[in-house]
Amino acid sequence: MGYSYDAKVASTIKLKDIDDIARKAGIASKYLKKYGKYRAKVSAEMLKGPLNNRKPGKLIAVTSITPTYLGEGNTVTTIGLGMALNRSGKKAIPCICQPSLSPVFGLKGSAVGGGYAQVLPAEEITLEMQGDFHAVSAAQNLCASFLDNSLFLKNPLKINKDNIVCRRVTEIGDRSLRNISIGGGGKLHGVSRKSGIDILPACECMAILSLSESLKDLRTRLGRMIVAFSEDGKPVTADDLKVAGAMTVLMKESLSPNIVQTIEHTPCFVHAGTFANVSHGSTSVIGDMMALALADYAVVETGFGADMGLEKFIDIKCRQSGLKPDVIVVNCSIRGLKIHSGDYVSKTGNISADLKKENLSAVDRGCSNLEKQVENLKLFGVPIVVCLNKFESDTVKETDVVVRRAEALEVEGIAVSDVYRSGSKGGAELAKAVTEASKIPSKFRYLYPVDMHLKSKIERVAKSIYGASEVKYSDLATEKIGQLEATKLDQMTISMVKTPYSLSNNAAKKGRPRGFKLTVEDVDIASGAGYVLVACDNGENSMPALPKNPRGMKVDVDLKTGETKGLF
Repeated sequence: MGYSYDAKVASTIKLKDIDDIARKAGIASKYLKKYGKYRAKVSAEMLKGPLNNRKPGKLIAVTSITPTYLGEGNTVTTIGLGMALNRSGKKAIPCICQPSLSPVFGLKGSAVGGGYAQVLPAEEITLEMQGDFHAVSAAQNLCASFLDNSLFLKNPLKINKDNIVCRRVTEIGDRSLRNISIGGGGKLHGVSRKSGIDILPACECMAILSLSESLKDLRTRLGRMIVAFSEDGKPVTADDLKVAGAMTVLMKESLSPNIVQTIEHTPCFVHAGTFANVSHGSTSVIGDMMALALADYAVVETGFGADMGLEKFIDIKCRQSGLKPDVIVVNCSIRGLKIHSGDYVSKTGNISADLKKENLSAVDRGCSNLEKQVENLKLFGVPIVVCLNKFESDTVKETDVVVRRAEALEVEGIAVSDVYRSGSKGGAELAKAVTEASKIPSKFRYLYPVDMHLKSKIERVAKSIYGASEVKYSDLATEKIGQLEATKLDQMTISMVKTPYSLSNNAAKKGRPRGFKLTVEDVDIASGAGYVLVACDNGENSMPALPKNPRGMKVDVDLKTGETKGLF
């Protein structure tokens, strides 16, 4: 089963008009802005109107073990759980991130789920949706353009061209843009300086879109974005450049969540798209709040593993918004656990024949990663459900190994999910486990106080969550931390920039690495988003590269029918 199977399944579904889907969710047509028959935006103003005084539903956060290049099915589980809860008689709305074109045409593919747990229309959702990403990139690039224009026009803000934070962005992964020289000097070409271009989901404007709670909040956050530092070390903001207003105008429509439907016609919000390895990696606050106001359960996707997306979801997104998860679902797969045994090497999305063979020892040893991630989740005091996302090659004995190991972890629920092949029916066990766990009172807490010393916050995450034995700092990181402390910008949450494919700083180390040293190479400020970016050694680059055989090589158009082929 693969992309062709997903497309085949989707082709059998007769979609319902988005008006009907919105009505099912409890959304009046006056709050809809339709884009064709099957997708629409829901005005953010709805939160001020009929939803303002409703008792919110329960928040279910979906995370996973440390992912592999094959993917563990976070999106599939999020969508499938939402459908399964609806099938059980509850009203649930899943919330997922918008797909990014970089992985779509690179290695990973789209992020619309798969099999009988996907959102539709898949192609339209994957290729730009309602133009949100274009609006975000336009705002980010407008800010960068204003900054360089100010430099060119005799630099009235006394910007230090060697201490600029704001960079331009693009949607396509391209390693050649990581380090570039811009400007050509003279009267025509602008001030020459070193820079680089980031991938769109890594930029601050995308993080701001995800975290903003209203148009006013969006404008405030964009205005306080620190774009550079002056020659005397003082922060220069987008408001100082007088560009934040125009940036808000570009992004105001993108603030409203997008509503689509699952394969079973369950309403689903698809909104915002940050990467958890280089940003905070979560869906939008507005989308989550809207789902909570409309439904009994909001099932929210978080990026990558519990050590990355879930930690940031709680320490950044929940802290800023006041959201509190009632249950955390940690997703795992037998093939992923096998890879975490260290017996298999997987650097592509291809599944080897050996990985499909029964290997009880590898599964058992790979469960060390699940064990550590559950330990991480227990630090937040929220009831935990372990979900085994079933694949066709899984055997009964391998499944028994995972269930036995999960039982020893003393979590609040364990379930095997087969939503990929069976839709909501395959998620019945998971829906029941989540419903029961949601009745248990949460003892929710953050990992660290926000006023803790910056290095102490870094070390709390590195040692408690990743398992590092020691944290070191480069000279550059030490200098920048001192600068943030001097300007009183260190009293924020932190967003670690680290490989998502290992608990450690080395993607090749699987399972549960111990005794490793983590080095902080660089530190940057994202004041509009409300956190400090902390870049670790061997971490993910803010501009990904294309693989040897990009998925985009298979994408084309059928000239006879005009239909896209090879996208899924």
